[in-house]
Amino acid sequence: MTDQKIIGKGTWIDKLAFELIEREKQLGRNTDGIIRVESGLGASGIPHIGSLGDAVRAYGVKLALENLGYKSELIAYSDDLDGLRKIPEGLDVKEENMGRRVSAIEDPYGKCHDSYGSHMSSMLLEGLDKLGIKYVHKTAHDTYKNGILKEQIHRILTSNKEIGNKVEELTGQTKFKNVLPYFPVCQNCDKLYTTESYEYIEDEKKVRYRCKDSTIGYNKYTLKGCGHEGEAHITNDLGKLAWKVEFAARWQAFDIRFEAHGKDIMDSVKVNDWVSDQILEFPHPHHVKYEMFLDKGGKKISKSLGNVVTSQRWLTYGTPKSILLLLYKRITGAREVGFEDIPALMDEYNELENIYFGKTKVDNEAKLVKSKGLYEYVNLLRPPENPSTHVSYRLLVELCKIFKDNRIEYVTSKLIDYGTIKEEGKDSVEELIKLAGNYSDDFEETKIPATKIVVDDSSKVALKQLADLLQKDETLEDLQNSIYSIAKENQVQPKDFFKILYQIILSKDRGPKIGPFIEDIGKKKVADAIYRHI
Repeated sequence: MTDQKIIGKGTWIDKLAFELIEREKQLGRNTDGIIRVESGLGASGIPHIGSLGDAVRAYGVKLALENLGYKSELIAYSDDLDGLRKIPEGLDVKEENMGRRVSAIEDPYGKCHDSYGSHMSSMLLEGLDKLGIKYVHKTAHDTYKNGILKEQIHRILTSNKEIGNKVEELTGQTKFKNVLPYFPVCQNCDKLYTTESYEYIEDEKKVRYRCKDSTIGYNKYTLKGCGHEGEAHITNDLGKLAWKVEFAARWQAFDIRFEAHGKDIMDSVKVNDWVSDQILEFPHPHHVKYEMFLDKGGKKISKSLGNVVTSQRWLTYGTPKSILLLLYKRITGAREVGFEDIPALMDEYNELENIYFGKTKVDNEAKLVKSKGLYEYVNLLRPPENPSTHVSYRLLVELCKIFKDNRIEYVTSKLIDYGTIKEEGKDSVEELIKLAGNYSDDFEETKIPATKIVVDDSSKVALKQLADLLQKDETLEDLQNSIYSIAKENQVQPKDFFKILYQIILSKDRGPKIGPFIEDIGKKKVADAIYRHI
């Protein structure tokens, strides 16, 4: 049995880039120029961690292509010509704006941006900037207004009957057998999805349309049309291709070779692939399907619901590296994600760094390469020359709950007392203390993590004895020695007993000197945590 060949840095990102290049070679396309990858940025709702993930993962493929010796760039495409289909929870947006393009709706957050769409796009772009993601930004409004898609629109509209039949075949949807896959902006009421295009005048490049009632969105909202009938030029007047064909037009216009997609738009991707291949004669990009991010209740994280996990709020508690680790760990499988995942991700990054710098040994070569590769991608293939100062995030959170005034000074002092950091390294942990402090303040009710821990009978007896001791109000002269003695009395190795306690308190195998630490965070709190495990 031969060892499996390791591609690039051994991650799924490298595998995707390799598959992309092999496919390009099979297609006979030139790979000497810039190989573009794309991410579509929704501008109709508050951008969440999943929206960010699409672009971040595409950027990972861009990095992997460059690592293989190719030139690449990420196109970040903001769909600010999309019509508003649902008003996001908590936003003060008038219902009369339903169906209007988001680039024409007033900024709901004030006048810091020129439109609703540009504000939403800016939030996502800001998230990318803070993560260090490099991209070329394009907007739907400018793309259509400047006629960049005019040839693609023309070819699609002249093939509308063929496309309508194919849409029915692939999705069962019959809509485009009777109407054109193009929505002009109504010249009378300024709405988008109420316009039904029923005829294309090829030599004039105009569509004839009528503005009529339409249902939009998953909630089947009825959008009132104004009854206007008119003509719209596909370049001179604003309009928008239907999603079933728009991706294909963009792919050809921007020469896109890779784009990931969620499983929720699989039908649209199927049609777009066919339109790209058969109508526009441009081989569709290499794809990868990813699952959705879910909230802790198992519901899809949505721009229009109140369960949005934004990068802006995430970065008040965790580092950019924690987001990148979340997104680069894997791409398949639906995942529940919430702010409570931050402590584990912060500590997991430290473990990866230890592997990368050889502080933690990994015997399996493939796992070692993959772990090192993941660390490099989390650092956007620019890893540091030296490891950072490591402090358990969970430890910081617990200490921040204790010390609220002069927090940095007191927490730092405790870390030095515990031997966790040295005096000369204290400046590097200040930012971590601030992040953990924010987490501690906003999630005060958060209990010590309930990690599943395997405990033998002797250890259970010792834990019960310790918990009973901690429950008492009396002052313990030397808690460290008391814990040591309890372990010995019950024929439990002290090092194993300490390890169990660290797992219960911090979800880690190691930590600061256990006696003083328990005193600091509260004996009764630790006792309660022990009882939950036995």
